[in-house]
Amino acid sequence: MEILQAFLGWCLVFNFSLLIIWFVFFTFAHRWVYRMHSLWFDLSVERFDQVHYSGMAFYKLMIIIFNLVPYLALLMILPPA
Repeated sequence: MEILQAFLGWCLVFNFSLLIIWFVFFTFAHRWVYRMHSLWFDLSVERFDQVHYSGMAFYKLMIIIFNLVPYLALLMILPPA
């Protein structure tokens, strides 16, 4: 159980770091990221923003459901070392 808790903790750190990097790129390199994606997909800037904000919200929700909640549940169940 302790190994699972440690694994979930590191998954939480990794996934939130990835989400923060995504947000930073989207915020500070918006034009470059849009140009890269517009090579592959025909998207307006508004649609591009909508897709990315929705993706970030979904990803954050999945992090909370599959990493944070089980981590906190194990934290409450396991006695402190």
